[in-house]
Amino acid sequence: MHIILLFTLLFSALAIAKDSAPEISIFKLSENVYQHVSYQEIMPWGMVAANGLVIVDKSDAYIIDTPWTEEDTKQLVEWVKTHHLTLKGAIISHFHEDASSGIEYLNKIGITTYANKATNQLLRKHKRALASHSIDTPSDKIANDRIEVFHPGAGHSKDNVVVWFAEQQILFAGCFAKNLSSTNLGNLTDADVKQWPKSIANLKARYPNIKLVVPGHGKAGDTSLLDHTAQLALSAKH
Repeated sequence: MHIILLFTLLFSALAIAKDSAPEISIFKLSENVYQHVSYQEIMPWGMVAANGLVIVDKSDAYIIDTPWTEEDTKQLVEWVKTHHLTLKGAIISHFHEDASSGIEYLNKIGITTYANKATNQLLRKHKRALASHSIDTPSDKIANDRIEVFHPGAGHSKDNVVVWFAEQQILFAGCFAKNLSSTNLGNLTDADVKQWPKSIANLKARYPNIKLVVPGHGKAGDTSLLDHTAQLALSAKH
């Protein structure tokens, strides 16, 4: 009986470990730029990894999109502290949970959170925590003008913005861009597929010298990610 009970408990523990999300991972993407990846079980897609960035400005740090959960956001904040950096703010690319779940926690610990005005409106509509600072213009700059937030137009969602780090010519496109292995546009619940290619054209016109594009999910790459996303949107319209 004891052996059976022990086997049952061991099997249950293994099942929980198998089904639980992996811990957040953080790695250096380039000089002064780190990528964080968090995980969440999302039906019908299964375990979904979501990307975000940490941009370092001397001794300050800025988070671009929060991880999937508050617990992962806490771990990310702790990582910033252990690297002797001061977390100055967080920029939210759109209202979906893979970008905004950590807002409430960051607000609670006194970190400035930035979001497009439309993002805050959608967060309010869905009865979720709002960013403390609303961006009311199509573009805005923070971190001594080193980081630019730009709304290229609707795509993955009507409120999606991108974040441009000119010093490294890195564009955090978030869910506005699909990785090259994507065969479809994914979650279209809040998308504007018709407008998406036009918005991508707006983005490429504004930033003609992009070296690296970081999507919301999957591997980073060059501007071919933007072209691939535009083609997926054009194909989806027919």
